[in-house]
Amino acid sequence: MNKNIIVGERIKNLRKEGSLSQVALASKIDSNQKQVSKWERGQIEPNIDMLKKLADYFDVSVDYLIGRSDF
Repeated sequence: MNKNIIVGERIKNLRKEGSLSQVALASKIDSNQKQVSKWERGQIEPNIDMLKKLADYFDVSVDYLIGRSDF
C-alpha cells in the first residue's frame, strides 16, 4: 500500500473518531481544509512538523501515523 494512503487513512480515521470536520481539524493544527483533504486522499503527505502536530493533537506517535506501528 502507498505510504501516503496509510498516512491519509490514519488521519481520516482519527479525525472521524474525534467527530471533527476537516475544517475543525485544520484550525486546531494551524493548517487548512484543502491540506487535510489532500492528506486524507493520499495526494500529499504532511511534512514532519505537521506530523508532529497531528501526533500531539491525537495523542498518537508519528510512527503510528506513518504506518510503522499499530498503536
